[in-house]
Amino acid sequence: MSRPRVAFVAALEREVWPMVKHWKVYEQEYGGRKFKFFEQEGTTFLVCGGIGAEAARRATEAVIALYQPQMVQSIGFAGALDATWKVGAILVPSVVIDAQDGSRVETGTGRGILVSVSATAGVARKAKLALAYGAQAVDMEAAAVARGAQARGIAFSAAKVISDETDFELPSMEKFIGSDGQFKTGKFVAFMAIRPWLWSRVGRLRKNSADAAMALYQYLIGNSKEWMEELENSGAEVHPILKTRV
Repeated sequence: MSRPRVAFVAALEREVWPMVKHWKVYEQEYGGRKFKFFEQEGTTFLVCGGIGAEAARRATEAVIALYQPQMVQSIGFAGALDATWKVGAILVPSVVIDAQDGSRVETGTGRGILVSVSATAGVARKAKLALAYGAQAVDMEAAAVARGAQARGIAFSAAKVISDETDFELPSMEKFIGSDGQFKTGKFVAFMAIRPWLWSRVGRLRKNSADAAMALYQYLIGNSKEWMEELENSGAEVHPILKTRV
């Protein structure tokens, strides 16, 4: 029996670079847009679709159409909504909520709640989201990935790593995100160059991001054998079991 195929959908390459740096890389077009795909052993695929729901939706559709996975996972960075959750903590949510319309997706695994929003969340917005949804973390893509997988009858789960804590005020990033969901690094660097009062915050964000990326890599590698075996034994009819490590 052939091994089941698993597809990961992330926003940016910096979230997953420790895992994919030695994988095969392909660039393919789907739906009029080019995507960068990473592949390992013909069974595991990853696409970095860009930031936001629309970019995640397109990437999910592309990886499903081109690689026919039995499971899709939304992975990457998230902001903490609970002060006990620190940088590097992993959330495998049992529920993903779309804050745009209140819709909910139950993953069939994990525990806790992840809420997806349309813009980066600062300290005040995090507090409101925690109160409104009882969620542990916030991201911008998981709900769109979940919706894309569900529409095609494919198992869905998520694994998110905390990259910014409840008291960390993120710089406003919307102006640096292109219509394709890609981060405009050059524009951001030019913006920051003349604002030295923000340098320490961005430096902290850079360190947090590197630590979070490594923690996510270690989690995924540590659990990959377990959930692949679960898919094989179940015939991909049920969601994989992933253990939450905090």
